[in-house]
Amino acid sequence: MKVPWWFPFGSVAEVSAVELNDRLRGRPAPQLVDVRTAAEFAQGRIRGAVNVPIGELRSRLDALKLDPARPVVAICLSGHRSVPAVRLLERGGFEAAQLAGGMLAWRGARLPEVKG
Repeated sequence: MKVPWWFPFGSVAEVSAVELNDRLRGRPAPQLVDVRTAAEFAQGRIRGAVNVPIGELRSRLDALKLDPARPVVAICLSGHRSVPAVRLLERGGFEAAQLAGGMLAWRGARLPEVKG
């Protein structure tokens, strides 16, 4: 049975925090879509991330003007909300993965965050 795009569990492609940090130094860097709430995003985010809460992603995906030639990494707090984001991005024709463990993993690896 195929899992619906919005189901927050299951298997999708992942990238570790350290691997994502390395990829962000490369060219072209992956595009970052942070699907947490605006309040969570303001508390700390990865530089270059665009915030679109998961509940709005489906209706706002086209407006993001993502480059289909570049991979997209979906980010949430712990790795649950980004699962449906990856499925939706894949349905839209993007190569997509989630940040494994979300921002909790990023912070656990002591990687740089932008606040505010």
